[in-house]
Amino acid sequence: MVRILFLVFIQLLSCSGNTAEKDTSAKDYSDKHTEALTFCKQKKYCEDYYFLIDLSVHSGKDRFYVYDFRQRKIVDKNLVTHGSCDAFQDNDTKYEKVKFSNLDKSHCSSSGKYKVGKRDYSSWGIKVKYWLEGLDETNSNAQHRVVVLHSWNAVADKEIFPRYSPLSWGCPAVSDNFMQTLDAKLQATEKPVLLWIVD
Repeated sequence: MVRILFLVFIQLLSCSGNTAEKDTSAKDYSDKHTEALTFCKQKKYCEDYYFLIDLSVHSGKDRFYVYDFRQRKIVDKNLVTHGSCDAFQDNDTKYEKVKFSNLDKSHCSSSGKYKVGKRDYSSWGIKVKYWLEGLDETNSNAQHRVVVLHSWNAVADKEIFPRYSPLSWGCPAVSDNFMQTLDAKLQATEKPVLLWIVD
């Protein structure tokens, strides 16, 4: 009987070990990376890296990715906010489900490709923001709406799942520490950088 219990215990340890080795939550973004590199080459954007934000991922999990084209891998990731989208419509699930809009004062996130533009002063976080130029019909009002990349001290440095990150008015806001990392990277880059929000 003792031997049977011991074998069952070993089997359980073995199973749990196999599960830990596999990250079943990891998504395959290879198609996005390929499309992003093609876009960057055509538009003469930075071909070293780009930013991918996947708003289909829970806001308490890392979903802002820095992808290195040369290494062909995600080299950094962190939390990022999405818009509350409560100005023109009821949004009872605003923490759980991202709604998108390109309308002024909608407080929504907007999907699509963006050019990371001019570095400027921000009243939030580390006092630095980057203007985002919407390149698609889905985000063409980004500059008019003042949708910018900035930090916010309410955003955590590490995953907080199952809790949610705070909501923004449409800006992709990150933690202060992560913004310092992004800021250093952007300041050292001569060509425009692509930021792509997907869902």
